Amino acid sequence: MADGMRAPHPRLQRMVACSDCSTPNPDVARFCMSCGATLAAPEPSREARKVVTVVFADITGSTGLGERLDPEAFRSIMGRWFDAMSVVLTGHGGTVEKFIGDAVVAVFGVPIVHEDDGLRAVRAAAEMTTALAALNSALRTERGVEIAMRVGVNTGTAVVGDARAGGSRATGDAVTVAARLQQAAEPGETLLGDSTWRLVRDAVVTGEPREISVKGHDEPVTVRSLITVDQAAEGFHRRVGGPMVGRDRELGILRAAFERAVIEERCVLVTVLGSAGVGKSRLVHEFLAGARTGVATAARPDPRPDATVLRGRCLPYGQGITWYPVAALLRSAVGLDEEAEPSAVMDGLRSLLADVEDAAAILARLAEPLGVATQPAPVEELFWAIRRFLEHLADRSPVVVVLDDLQWAEPAILDLVEHLS
Repeated sequence: MADGMRAPHPRLQRMVACSDCSTPNPDVARFCMSCGATLAAPEPSREARKVVTVVFADITGSTGLGERLDPEAFRSIMGRWFDAMSVVLTGHGGTVEKFIGDAVVAVFGVPIVHEDDGLRAVRAAAEMTTALAALNSALRTERGVEIAMRVGVNTGTAVVGDARAGGSRATGDAVTVAARLQQAAEPGETLLGDSTWRLVRDAVVTGEPREISVKGHDEPVTVRSLITVDQAAEGFHRRVGGPMVGRDRELGILRAAFERAVIEERCVLVTVLGSAGVGKSRLVHEFLAGARTGVATAARPDPRPDATVLRGRCLPYGQGITWYPVAALLRSAVGLDEEAEPSAVMDGLRSLLADVEDAAAILARLAEPLGVATQPAPVEELFWAIRRFLEHLADRSPVVVVLDDLQWAEPAILDLVEHLS
């Protein structure tokens, strides 16, 4: 090496993963050391202030467990716990920031901010408890031991780096408070900070609020113990109150489309588009109120029959969510909610289709969205079954199908909408 030149310390070299084989390479490399592929030039690290939700979890009593077990056995248990928790956290859209001893820290809102990051984090925390129960079942069988976990969830402003440039570490009071909540929790308990609770209050059941002292805070922090989470609910319900103002034209379009569908006895598709908070849900609510009460209009002076309203909502993420909106439509058709057993929904559908000639074929295919089909049906046959079911309902009264949050719909749902229309 020439005089005056000094090699950078290995620990100070940032590693760049190959996009083809994922092999880590020093950031000075231009070609992958493993497969030879061209490496993308590293982007400069960018910091930003974001509102994030932090999940901080650790194992209680790990010191005593480590003393009783062989080091390799203890390491294996901790590795399995880390893996199980990471799968849950990343599955809900979180970024696992780091593992610290017997703790795991994840941030929701990095690198991509979602409108429901707080709810995703709380759902992940609840699912972590379920995943731990499954792990403990295996550990009791294999080694006669089990582990306990405590979790803290908090929302606030943090400074984060660009995850794509290797700088995703979040710092700030939100992270610190999440760690303090975790320390204050009892084994098996998840504590929610007040800022997180306000984001998810209508989707969770919690214990009574209580105050805890947090180091560095002059005032105590309000926390609540998480009991259950409604996996299908929104973080907070849209509350409708007072008269709707300034939407007469849009409401008239919806009512005219409904009148056309009733008079012509045909399907009419209307898409309501608008930015978040502009009042889409309120507009639909106002329209449905008239459709349900059989209001007369100038075009149809005699009150029309009450419409049958079916509602489904597309979820932004999750496993096996393709047909979730269809399952919600079927549940609403028989007056059952998310907690109802699929068998009860099928019984209700069977009653609705009692006088339909091809009811057995329709029911066999509608079982798939509810998760009780004996074998998967071709998509075309499922579309046929849904259409026949809606046609049968429309023989009795007008039918209004509302699909909320269609921007999250899987391609198959969009194909279904096109098929029906």
